[in-house]
Amino acid sequence: MDKNLLDIICCPVTRLPLEMLDAARLDALNAAISSGTIQNSADAPVAEGLEEALISRDGRLVYPVRDGIPVLLLEESIQWSQVAG
Repeated sequence: MDKNLLDIICCPVTRLPLEMLDAARLDALNAAISSGTIQNSADAPVAEGLEEALISRDGRLVYPVRDGIPVLLLEESIQWSQVAG
């Protein structure tokens, strides 16, 4: 994802800055997705693993990045507590 874009976007819910999800947390998220236990904020199951994701500075919400484009929609966000829970 473009670093300049990351400097100007923020979480649409909390208005906090976003940062890239590090490899260890991305692996944990993808493992949880593979096990079928993850739902997005619209209560829909997340079926496909993510190559990249953004997380809010407070660590609560994860947003998928698809084809280098962040999907900053509340209904697409994932509560990190489902993974770390």
